[in-house]
Amino acid sequence: MKTILLTTFIFMLNLQATNYDALLFHGNCTTCHFENETRSAPSVIDFRARYLSAFPVKKDFVTYMVNWVHIPKEETSLMHDAIDKHGLMPELAFDKEALESIAGYIYDTDFKKKHEGHRSK
Repeated sequence: MKTILLTTFIFMLNLQATNYDALLFHGNCTTCHFENETRSAPSVIDFRARYLSAFPVKKDFVTYMVNWVHIPKEETSLMHDAIDKHGLMPELAFDKEALESIAGYIYDTDFKKKHEGHRSK
């Protein structure tokens, strides 16, 4: 019985962390970065693919994204084409812990699959 309760508790903590990360992402990033459409900034699908190509290991992906978003610089960007089209992303007042949560959520979420599922319904 203790094992079941502990497993349930751990599952709920993980679920809450995932929901928190999703809330941070959707409450902040999707103002400019739509999931599957480029408007005022690259879509999440586009920049996630570019970052995954350069940093397939989650730790490296998160570290790079956190550092870049914390202080965006053209010379360290992976997306010069997006800067040419939309301008450099402004510095935002996020702490690195929040950025780590958001970057981890972006790494873990297959936005393409998420939107393919909506089209087939």
